[in-house]
Amino acid sequence: MAVPRNADVKGFRVLPRRWVVERTFSWLGRCRRLARDYERKTAHAEAMIKVAMIRLMAARLAGEEIEPHGPIETEAARRLADDLNNQ
Repeated sequence: MAVPRNADVKGFRVLPRRWVVERTFSWLGRCRRLARDYERKTAHAEAMIKVAMIRLMAARLAGEEIEPHGPIETEAARRLADDLNNQ
């Protein structure tokens, strides 16, 4: 997934929804098999990413609490809660 850069902006500028991408990468990083590049084929790696996201969504649908680990996930969880409250 790529977040496009605006050609008009010079220098460093925080992208508005970048934290969503970082949060997703953090969730995927929790899966031990995705922590290293074990797969020989990209199709296998893609399948493991899908399995990890299915597991995450199943846990959400089952009502399991997913606790944030570390300051980045805690901040992402706070922003997500703020976004949901503002809708």
